[in-house]
Amino acid sequence: MSQIKMTVNGQTVSKDVEDCTLLVEFLREHLGLTGTHVGCNTTQCGCCVVHIDGVSAKSCTVLAAQAAGHEITTVEGLAKNGELHPVQRAFREHHGLQCGYCTPGMIMAAADLIATYPGVLDEHTVREEMEGNLCRCTGYHNIVRAILAAAEEVNGPDRVVQPAPEHAPKGQVGKALERA
Repeated sequence: MSQIKMTVNGQTVSKDVEDCTLLVEFLREHLGLTGTHVGCNTTQCGCCVVHIDGVSAKSCTVLAAQAAGHEITTVEGLAKNGELHPVQRAFREHHGLQCGYCTPGMIMAAADLIATYPGVLDEHTVREEMEGNLCRCTGYHNIVRAILAAAEEVNGPDRVVQPAPEHAPKGQVGKALERA
């Protein structure tokens, strides 16, 4: 048993934990922060992504003792003063989820990507950068759109290339109305 102390979502916490306690276990079982999910326990799926000192990390392979003294942010800590974080809002508005199991990890990884990516984000880059986060329900299309929308809100439109609308073939917008 070791006593660990860290800051989680802006609050200092101190607990006695077994030395082998994973950070994901500590957050869920000791602090009741169940937004961080356990998917694979091997860093393959990304359901457990949190921020450690502002950088995304897969909490299923980080010991709670390793996080001692650090600042941890979970999906529950992204919203500020009752306002959803832009990524959370974009996931809701662009239907970037289905069953929701991967969503917290996707949101945390996306928030880090948007905050740290130095270049212009486009669909290809988002898909490439998010490949460590798996979703078994979707084709990632709405997840990517949500991330790009949030990036545009956070960083401005000059740092994002939005994909073309796909609801009508190029040059066909309005053609159905002309035939009516």
